[in-house]
Amino acid sequence: PILPDLLDQIPSDEEIGSVTADGAYDTRKCHEAIAARCAAAIIPPRKNAKPWKPTSPGAIARNEALRASKYLGRAIWRRWSGYHRRSRVESKMNCIKLLGQSLMARDFDRQVAGLQVRIAVLNGYTALGAPMTVAVR
Repeated sequence: PILPDLLDQIPSDEEIGSVTADGAYDTRKCHEAIAARCAAAIIPPRKNAKPWKPTSPGAIARNEALRASKYLGRAIWRRWSGYHRRSRVESKMNCIKLLGQSLMARDFDRQVAGLQVRIAVLNGYTALGAPMTVAVR
């Protein structure tokens, strides 16, 4: 029930390309809210999902995702649809949380700056662990 409210917080003149969520958001209200913003819903259908009556754009898009998931298989559908990126984002958010669970600043701009510092630290660690490839002649 929270997704439509979250989408309403984004200004209506700002374009949303896609909304990615887990299977708990495979509901009519969520699909309708995403379709109302002309965005693509990347939500895996539940394992026992049945097609909905195609009475609205959200239901039609969800039925297409269900059809593709059954045709391709769940694992291939996740790769094909881009759903696998969601787990990467969750992993990065977990890393950020490991650097500190709470934000110390009270001001929003300072909270943003605190998160940017954490991200810079993570990017520094990632750069240290990245292999350097050199061409050998």
